[in-house]
Amino acid sequence: MLNITINTFKEIVRNKFLYLILFFAFIFIVFSILLGKLTIWDDDKIIVDFGLAMIEIFWLVWVLFTWTQLLFKEIEWKTIFLILSKPIKRYEFILWKFLWFSATILLIIAFQSILLLIVLWIKDVSITPLILFSLLFTYFKLEIVLALVFFFSTFMGNMLTILVTLMIYFLSHSFSLLLDMAMRSQNAITQYFVQTLQLLFPPFEALNIKDVIGSFTNFHPNFFLFNSAYSLVYLALILLWTILIFNKKKFES
Repeated sequence: MLNITINTFKEIVRNKFLYLILFFAFIFIVFSILLGKLTIWDDDKIIVDFGLAMIEIFWLVWVLFTWTQLLFKEIEWKTIFLILSKPIKRYEFILWKFLWFSATILLIIAFQSILLLIVLWIKDVSITPLILFSLLFTYFKLEIVLALVFFFSTFMGNMLTILVTLMIYFLSHSFSLLLDMAMRSQNAITQYFVQTLQLLFPPFEALNIKDVIGSFTNFHPNFFLFNSAYSLVYLALILLWTILIFNKKKFES
C-alpha cells in the first residue's frame, strides 16, 4: 500500500503539466480582477464566474491528461506487473490510486479556493454560501470525472478514454436543453428516452450552480444534500464497476 502511494506521488510530482496548470490557474484568477475592470457588466459576478470556471477547467484538463498518461505508462513500462506481483489485491491498487489522486486534487483545489476567496475579499465581493457550495460541487464533479477516467481506462485506449470522458462531461451539462427539445417534440418515447439517459449520466448540470450565482439564491437545503449524496453514490458505483472490470483484466507480459 505504501509503495503505491509513494510511487503515485512521485509520478504526480514529476509531471510538469501539474505545475503548468497551477501557474496558469494563479494567473487566471488574478487576471479575473483586471477582467472585471474591463467589462461593462457586473464586476463582482465576472470575478466570481471567471475564478470558479478556471479552477474547474484547469483541473478537468489535468485529470484527463495526467491520469491516463500515468496508467498507460505503468502498463507500457510493465511496472504494473511488479506492483500486482506483490501481496496486494487489484481492488486495493485501484482504490489507493484513486484516493491519492483525490487527496491531491482536494489539497490543491483548497489552495486555489483560498486564493480565489482572498481575491474576492480584496475586491470586497460578498462571499456567499453559494460560492462555497460551488467550490464543493466542483470537487465532486472532478472526482466523478476522475472515476470515469479510471473506468474507461480499464478497457479503452488513452485518447479514446479522454474523448469519451469529455463527451460525457459536456453532455451531462446539457440535459436541460435536451429535455426541453424532447418536450417540444411531443413524443413520449423521446421524452422517456432522454429522462432514462439522464439517470445514466453524472449529475453535472445539477452541480453546476456557479452559473446562477448572483442571479438566483432560493435553493432549499435539501438541494445540496440530495446532489451531494447522489454524487457520492454515482462515484461509488463507477468505482465498483471499475474494480469488477479490472479484476478480470489480463495483462500481456
